[in-house]
Amino acid sequence: MAPILDKTPETAPGKPSEKAADNRLGNFLRDRRKRLDPAVFGFGGRRRTPGLRREEVAQRSNISPTWYTWLEQGRGGAPSADVLDRLATGLMLTEPEREHLFMLGRGHPPEARYRPVEGVTPRLQRVLDALENSPAIIKTATWDVVAWNRAAAVMLTDYSLLAPEDRNILRIIFGNAQVRSMQADWHNVTRLVVGAFRADVARAGADAAVVELVEELCRTSPDFAALWEDTTIVTEGEGIKRLHHPDLGLVAMEFSSFAVEGRSDLGMIVYNPIAAEDAERLRALIRQRFP
Repeated sequence: MAPILDKTPETAPGKPSEKAADNRLGNFLRDRRKRLDPAVFGFGGRRRTPGLRREEVAQRSNISPTWYTWLEQGRGGAPSADVLDRLATGLMLTEPEREHLFMLGRGHPPEARYRPVEGVTPRLQRVLDALENSPAIIKTATWDVVAWNRAAAVMLTDYSLLAPEDRNILRIIFGNAQVRSMQADWHNVTRLVVGAFRADVARAGADAAVVELVEELCRTSPDFAALWEDTTIVTEGEGIKRLHHPDLGLVAMEFSSFAVEGRSDLGMIVYNPIAAEDAERLRALIRQRFP
Protein backbone atom coordinates (compact mmCIF):
# COMPACT_ATOMS: atom_id res chain seq x y z
CA MET A 1 0.00 0.00 0.00
CA ALA A 2 1.23 3.50 -0.80
CA PRO A 3 2.11 5.70 2.18
CA ILE A 4 -0.57 7.99 3.49
CA LEU A 5 -0.39 11.21 1.58
CA ASP A 6 0.04 14.20 3.85
CA LYS A 7 -0.54 17.25 1.69
CA THR A 8 0.67 20.49 3.21
CA PRO A 9 -0.35 23.70 1.44
CA GLU A 10 2.27 26.35 0.68
CA THR A 11 0.48 28.63 3.10
CA ALA A 12 -0.50 27.00 6.37
CA PRO A 13 -4.24 27.25 6.91
CA GLY A 14 -5.62 29.39 9.65
CA LYS A 15 -9.30 29.97 10.09
CA PRO A 16 -11.62 29.04 7.22
CA SER A 17 -11.65 31.45 4.31
CA GLU A 18 -14.36 34.07 3.93
CA LYS A 19 -15.62 32.03 0.99
CA ALA A 20 -16.08 28.91 3.10
CA ALA A 21 -19.85 29.31 2.79
CA ASP A 22 -19.37 28.91 -0.95
CA ASN A 23 -16.99 25.98 -0.53
CA ARG A 24 -18.41 23.86 -3.32
CA LEU A 25 -15.62 21.29 -3.18
CA GLY A 26 -16.03 20.80 0.55
CA ASN A 27 -19.80 20.65 0.27
CA PHE A 28 -19.57 18.03 -2.45
CA LEU A 29 -17.13 15.89 -0.44
CA ARG A 30 -19.30 16.16 2.65
CA ASP A 31 -22.45 15.23 0.75
CA ARG A 32 -20.86 12.17 -0.84
CA ARG A 33 -19.31 11.11 2.48
CA LYS A 34 -22.69 11.17 4.20
CA ARG A 35 -24.25 9.01 1.49
CA LEU A 36 -21.96 6.03 2.18
CA ASP A 37 -23.01 3.22 4.49
CA PRO A 38 -20.30 2.54 7.12
CA ALA A 39 -21.35 -1.11 7.48
CA VAL A 40 -20.55 -1.77 3.83
CA PHE A 41 -16.91 -0.88 4.51
CA GLY A 42 -16.64 -2.67 7.83
CA PHE A 43 -16.84 0.45 10.00
CA GLY A 44 -18.87 -0.03 13.17
CA GLY A 45 -19.79 2.05 16.21
CA ARG A 46 -22.73 4.25 17.06
CA ARG A 47 -23.12 7.40 14.98
CA ARG A 48 -25.01 10.61 15.46
CA THR A 49 -24.88 11.47 11.75
CA PRO A 50 -25.24 9.31 8.64
CA GLY A 51 -22.36 8.25 6.44
CA LEU A 52 -18.64 7.82 7.00
CA ARG A 53 -16.56 9.90 9.38
CA ARG A 54 -13.89 12.17 7.95
CA GLU A 55 -11.07 9.98 9.22
CA GLU A 56 -12.69 6.96 7.59
CA VAL A 57 -12.80 8.69 4.21
CA ALA A 58 -9.17 9.73 4.73
CA GLN A 59 -8.25 6.13 5.53
CA ARG A 60 -10.04 4.80 2.44
CA SER A 61 -8.44 7.50 0.29
CA ASN A 62 -4.96 6.99 1.77
CA ILE A 63 -4.51 10.64 2.72
CA SER A 64 -4.06 12.24 6.13
CA PRO A 65 -7.20 13.00 8.19
CA THR A 66 -5.94 16.56 8.70
CA TRP A 67 -5.64 17.24 5.00
CA TYR A 68 -9.06 15.77 4.31
CA THR A 69 -10.59 17.94 7.05
CA TRP A 70 -9.00 21.03 5.53
CA LEU A 71 -10.49 20.15 2.14
CA GLU A 72 -13.99 19.87 3.56
CA GLN A 73 -13.53 23.16 5.42
CA GLY A 74 -12.22 25.05 2.41
CA ARG A 75 -8.82 25.61 3.96
CA GLY A 76 -5.39 25.35 2.35
CA GLY A 77 -4.44 25.22 -1.29
CA ALA A 78 -5.90 23.37 -4.23
CA PRO A 79 -5.65 19.56 -4.07
CA SER A 80 -3.45 17.76 -6.57
CA ALA A 81 -4.84 15.46 -9.24
CA ASP A 82 -3.45 12.51 -7.27
CA VAL A 83 -5.37 13.55 -4.14
CA LEU A 84 -8.58 13.94 -6.13
CA ASP A 85 -8.13 10.50 -7.70
CA ARG A 86 -7.63 9.01 -4.23
CA LEU A 87 -10.77 10.74 -2.99
CA ALA A 88 -12.77 9.54 -5.99
CA THR A 89 -11.74 5.98 -5.13
CA GLY A 90 -12.33 6.39 -1.39
CA LEU A 91 -15.78 7.87 -1.92
CA MET A 92 -16.67 5.37 -4.66
CA LEU A 93 -17.54 8.14 -7.11
CA THR A 94 -19.00 7.37 -10.50
CA GLU A 95 -17.12 8.63 -13.55
CA PRO A 96 -19.37 11.72 -13.92
CA GLU A 97 -18.94 12.43 -10.18
CA ARG A 98 -15.16 12.07 -10.52
CA GLU A 99 -15.18 14.55 -13.39
CA HIS A 100 -17.26 16.96 -11.30
CA LEU A 101 -14.82 16.56 -8.40
CA PHE A 102 -11.95 17.61 -10.67
CA MET A 103 -13.93 20.58 -11.98
CA LEU A 104 -14.50 21.74 -8.41
CA GLY A 105 -10.98 21.02 -7.19
CA ARG A 106 -8.87 22.03 -10.20
CA GLY A 107 -11.17 23.86 -12.59
CA HIS A 108 -10.84 21.37 -15.43
CA PRO A 109 -11.76 17.73 -16.15
CA PRO A 110 -9.33 14.95 -15.21
CA GLU A 111 -6.96 13.51 -17.76
CA ALA A 112 -8.67 10.88 -19.83
CA ARG A 113 -8.25 7.29 -18.69
CA TYR A 114 -9.38 4.52 -20.99
CA ARG A 115 -11.23 1.45 -19.77
CA PRO A 116 -12.36 -1.34 -22.11
CA VAL A 117 -16.11 -1.55 -22.72
CA GLU A 118 -17.90 -4.89 -22.60
CA GLY A 119 -21.29 -3.76 -23.92
CA VAL A 120 -24.22 -1.44 -23.32
CA THR A 121 -27.15 -1.43 -20.95
CA PRO A 122 -30.51 -2.89 -22.06
CA ARG A 123 -31.94 0.62 -21.87
CA LEU A 124 -29.39 1.94 -24.35
CA GLN A 125 -30.02 -1.00 -26.67
CA ARG A 126 -33.74 -0.18 -26.58
CA VAL A 127 -32.91 3.34 -27.76
CA LEU A 128 -31.24 1.85 -30.84
CA ASP A 129 -34.08 -0.59 -31.42
CA ALA A 130 -36.61 2.27 -31.34
CA LEU A 131 -34.89 3.69 -34.43
CA GLU A 132 -36.46 0.99 -36.56
CA ASN A 133 -35.67 2.44 -39.98
CA SER A 134 -32.52 4.40 -39.17
CA PRO A 135 -29.26 2.43 -39.08
CA ALA A 136 -27.61 3.17 -35.74
CA ILE A 137 -24.57 1.85 -33.92
CA ILE A 138 -22.76 2.52 -30.65
CA LYS A 139 -18.97 2.41 -30.78
CA THR A 140 -16.21 2.71 -28.23
CA ALA A 141 -13.33 5.18 -28.26
CA THR A 142 -11.28 2.50 -30.02
CA TRP A 143 -14.04 2.09 -32.61
CA ASP A 144 -15.30 -1.31 -31.56
CA VAL A 145 -19.02 -1.66 -32.33
CA VAL A 146 -20.71 -2.80 -29.12
CA ALA A 147 -24.36 -2.32 -30.10
CA TRP A 148 -26.41 -1.91 -33.27
CA ASN A 149 -29.99 -2.15 -34.50
CA ARG A 150 -31.61 -4.20 -37.25
CA ALA A 151 -31.40 -1.37 -39.74
CA ALA A 152 -27.63 -1.21 -39.25
CA ALA A 153 -27.36 -4.97 -39.73
CA VAL A 154 -29.18 -4.63 -43.05
CA MET A 155 -27.57 -1.45 -44.33
CA LEU A 156 -24.05 -1.46 -42.90
CA THR A 157 -22.77 -4.77 -41.53
CA ASP A 158 -24.42 -7.66 -39.73
CA TYR A 159 -22.16 -7.44 -36.70
CA SER A 160 -23.82 -10.49 -35.14
CA LEU A 161 -22.04 -12.64 -37.73
CA LEU A 162 -18.64 -11.39 -36.56
CA ALA A 163 -16.65 -12.39 -33.50
CA PRO A 164 -16.54 -9.56 -30.93
CA GLU A 165 -12.86 -8.83 -31.66
CA ASP A 166 -13.69 -8.44 -35.37
CA ARG A 167 -16.43 -5.85 -34.79
CA ASN A 168 -13.96 -3.00 -35.11
CA ILE A 169 -14.84 -0.41 -37.73
CA LEU A 170 -11.27 -0.08 -38.97
CA ARG A 171 -10.78 -3.85 -39.21
CA ILE A 172 -14.01 -4.07 -41.19
CA ILE A 173 -13.28 -1.19 -43.58
CA PHE A 174 -9.65 -2.10 -44.26
CA GLY A 175 -10.00 -5.87 -44.04
CA ASN A 176 -13.35 -6.71 -45.63
CA ALA A 177 -13.35 -6.59 -49.44
CA GLN A 178 -17.15 -6.44 -49.65
CA VAL A 179 -17.35 -3.48 -47.27
CA ARG A 180 -14.60 -1.73 -49.23
CA SER A 181 -16.49 -2.21 -52.49
CA MET A 182 -19.59 -0.62 -50.91
CA GLN A 183 -17.81 2.70 -50.27
CA ALA A 184 -18.68 5.22 -52.98
CA ASP A 185 -15.60 7.34 -52.20
CA TRP A 186 -13.09 4.95 -50.65
CA HIS A 187 -10.14 7.34 -50.36
CA ASN A 188 -12.12 10.17 -48.79
CA VAL A 189 -14.01 7.81 -46.45
CA THR A 190 -10.84 6.16 -45.15
CA ARG A 191 -9.07 9.51 -44.70
CA LEU A 192 -11.95 10.74 -42.54
CA VAL A 193 -12.26 7.45 -40.65
CA VAL A 194 -8.58 7.26 -39.72
CA GLY A 195 -8.42 10.94 -38.79
CA ALA A 196 -11.51 10.69 -36.57
CA PHE A 197 -10.24 7.43 -35.01
CA ARG A 198 -6.95 9.08 -34.15
CA ALA A 199 -8.76 11.99 -32.49
CA ASP A 200 -11.07 9.72 -30.48
CA VAL A 201 -8.20 7.57 -29.25
CA ALA A 202 -6.20 10.60 -28.13
CA ARG A 203 -9.22 12.19 -26.43
CA ALA A 204 -9.93 8.98 -24.49
CA GLY A 205 -6.32 8.37 -23.52
CA ALA A 206 -6.51 5.01 -25.30
CA ASP A 207 -3.21 5.13 -27.21
CA ALA A 208 -1.84 2.07 -25.41
CA ALA A 209 -5.07 0.14 -26.02
CA VAL A 210 -4.83 0.44 -29.81
CA VAL A 211 -1.14 -0.38 -30.28
CA GLU A 212 -1.81 -3.97 -31.40
CA LEU A 213 -4.70 -2.92 -33.66
CA VAL A 214 -2.63 -0.20 -35.35
CA GLU A 215 0.35 -2.52 -35.82
CA GLU A 216 -1.92 -5.20 -37.28
CA LEU A 217 -3.56 -2.79 -39.73
CA CYS A 218 -0.21 -1.31 -40.77
CA ARG A 219 1.00 -4.84 -41.60
CA THR A 220 -2.11 -5.93 -43.48
CA SER A 221 -3.19 -2.69 -45.19
CA PRO A 222 -0.79 -0.35 -47.01
CA ASP A 223 -3.68 2.12 -47.31
CA PHE A 224 -4.08 2.29 -43.54
CA ALA A 225 -0.31 2.48 -42.99
CA ALA A 226 -0.06 5.51 -45.28
CA LEU A 227 -3.00 7.26 -43.64
CA TRP A 228 -1.70 6.55 -40.13
CA GLU A 229 1.70 7.98 -41.05
CA ASP A 230 -0.04 11.14 -42.29
CA THR A 231 -1.18 12.04 -38.69
CA THR A 232 -4.26 13.92 -39.91
CA ILE A 233 -6.82 14.72 -37.19
CA VAL A 234 -10.52 14.90 -38.10
CA THR A 235 -13.54 15.55 -35.91
CA GLU A 236 -16.62 15.27 -38.08
CA GLY A 237 -19.86 14.98 -36.13
CA GLU A 238 -22.14 14.85 -39.14
CA GLY A 239 -22.04 14.46 -42.88
CA ILE A 240 -23.18 12.35 -45.82
CA LYS A 241 -22.24 8.73 -46.46
CA ARG A 242 -22.79 7.07 -49.83
CA LEU A 243 -22.91 3.29 -50.08
CA HIS A 244 -23.26 0.88 -53.00
CA HIS A 245 -25.58 -1.54 -51.23
CA PRO A 246 -25.80 -5.02 -52.84
CA ASP A 247 -29.63 -4.97 -52.72
CA LEU A 248 -30.50 -1.26 -52.79
CA GLY A 249 -27.86 0.14 -55.13
CA LEU A 250 -26.34 3.56 -54.45
CA VAL A 251 -27.84 5.07 -51.28
CA ALA A 252 -26.91 8.46 -49.82
CA MET A 253 -27.43 8.82 -46.08
CA GLU A 254 -27.05 11.68 -43.68
CA PHE A 255 -25.31 10.76 -40.45
CA SER A 256 -24.99 12.44 -37.07
CA SER A 257 -22.80 11.50 -34.11
CA PHE A 258 -23.91 11.79 -30.51
CA ALA A 259 -22.17 11.47 -27.16
CA VAL A 260 -23.76 9.07 -24.68
CA GLU A 261 -24.44 11.09 -21.52
CA GLY A 262 -22.56 9.68 -18.57
CA ARG A 263 -20.57 7.34 -20.84
CA SER A 264 -17.73 9.38 -22.31
CA ASP A 265 -16.28 6.14 -23.63
CA LEU A 266 -19.20 5.59 -26.01
CA GLY A 267 -20.53 7.36 -29.07
CA MET A 268 -23.66 6.79 -31.14
CA ILE A 269 -23.92 7.26 -34.91
CA VAL A 270 -27.33 7.43 -36.60
CA TYR A 271 -27.86 7.27 -40.37
CA ASN A 272 -30.91 8.32 -42.37
CA PRO A 273 -31.41 7.87 -46.13
CA ILE A 274 -31.75 11.24 -47.82
CA ALA A 275 -34.14 10.23 -50.61
CA ALA A 276 -37.66 9.21 -49.59
CA GLU A 277 -37.65 6.32 -52.05
CA ASP A 278 -34.40 4.98 -50.55
CA ALA A 279 -35.90 5.20 -47.07
CA GLU A 280 -38.95 3.23 -48.19
CA ARG A 281 -36.84 0.57 -49.91
CA LEU A 282 -34.71 0.23 -46.77
CA ARG A 283 -37.86 -0.20 -44.64
CA ALA A 284 -39.07 -2.94 -46.99
CA LEU A 285 -35.71 -4.74 -46.85
CA ILE A 286 -35.65 -4.58 -43.05
CA ARG A 287 -39.15 -6.10 -42.91
CA GLN A 288 -38.03 -8.80 -45.31
CA ARG A 289 -34.90 -9.68 -43.33
CA PHE A 290 -36.58 -9.42 -39.92
CA PRO A 291 -40.25 -10.41 -40.47
